[in-house]
Amino acid sequence: MTFNEYQELAKKTARYPKIGKMFVYPTMGLCSEAGEVASKVKKVFRDKNGVLDKKSVRAVVKELGDTLWYISQIAAEIKIPLDYVALSNLRKVKSRKKRGKIKGSGDNR
Repeated sequence: MTFNEYQELAKKTARYPKIGKMFVYPTMGLCSEAGEVASKVKKVFRDKNGVLDKKSVRAVVKELGDTLWYISQIAAEIKIPLDYVALSNLRKVKSRKKRGKIKGSGDNR
């Protein structure tokens, strides 16, 4: 499955106000789900001494899937194919690696 195929299928499951005209709702959803990913990982360190077991991996994967869904919806709302988002990101990080700029901070390094 391509990212664009995923995006098209994900759009069919969207249920929120003003679909197609409201990027704020999925953006807030992404923030919530990213927090849930962090919470699952935090609990691995708190409860399992940092050791990932199958149950923890499944829990993290579920939350990562939710973040992917929201990322896909944000891209759809701003009329950008998800394949383009993924390829743009890879180009950016490959360029940073080539220029020795993986470390550091800032969007335009």
